[in-house]
Amino acid sequence: MTVVLCTWGDAIEGGTEEALTLANKFSSAVGSDLNWLVIGGAGDAAGDIAAHYGVKHLDRISDTKLDSFGPDAMVEALAQYCEQHKPGTILFNQTISARLIAPRLAGRLGIPVVMNGFDLSPNSNSLNVTASAFGGDTHCVYELTGEANIVSVVTTSIVAEHAASASSPETREINVNLELVDERFKVTEQPSAEGPRLEDADIIVSGGRGLGSAENYGLIRELAAQLGGLPGASRVIVDEGWVDSSHQVGLTGKITRPGLYLAAGISGASQHMAGCSAAKTIVAINKDQDASIYRYARYGIVGDCLEILPELIKAAKA
Repeated sequence: MTVVLCTWGDAIEGGTEEALTLANKFSSAVGSDLNWLVIGGAGDAAGDIAAHYGVKHLDRISDTKLDSFGPDAMVEALAQYCEQHKPGTILFNQTISARLIAPRLAGRLGIPVVMNGFDLSPNSNSLNVTASAFGGDTHCVYELTGEANIVSVVTTSIVAEHAASASSPETREINVNLELVDERFKVTEQPSAEGPRLEDADIIVSGGRGLGSAENYGLIRELAAQLGGLPGASRVIVDEGWVDSSHQVGLTGKITRPGLYLAAGISGASQHMAGCSAAKTIVAINKDQDASIYRYARYGIVGDCLEILPELIKAAKA
């Protein structure tokens, strides 16, 4: 029973190599082949990457109905692939779109699905999946006994590691029939994806409710620019319309792993920390010395972020 990692899009998503690392270790542990199913235009870039992670087959699906992301077409294509190749373990790198597709595919195939997984291990005739729950506060171990299972993997705690030996995978073009697929929902408007992505940033400066007002978010933008990073935000100020959702860090936003994460006026709720806890260094600014974020921060400044941020901007300019 093979292990398959499923990805799609015109570019390789961040976290894919970490997901391949976990998939390679698990497939080696159970003595199975590792296949990588790539849907869309990222297939060419995937070839060079696959060689370093023990991928046996690089499977590619191309169809005009998959050129733009449509959940109905995507689930249909994945379901037909699974019916053809009968994989035992189906993995997803848990992007925003994967959160939508993985449960729907599980429902279509009638098999178990676990979200927020970060470790896999064989156990006799079952699969043990360790996953985070309750916004990352708790770790659960799920024992899956089905012949096939789906796991969506959060990669922030996984370090990408090449396989012991590199070998070029066999590329296979997979045929699917999507003629009868008619998308039930259509995206009529979406935020612009131009410019650098928050997920790829090495420095992120994020602001929360402690900023007091939308106008003060300008301090976050200015400090991020001076440090050569990108501005982020907590969910609460996105919900209140201070900044658009492309800046949101957290369980329902962007999952990041920067070298430096500076959080100003953010309390440190588990849902937010799920999006930044993999940062190499977290710096917190909060006037509440008992704020949860100080449990995660390497450095902390207890004080009003509206007084401290201007001083940091001056220091950065100097």
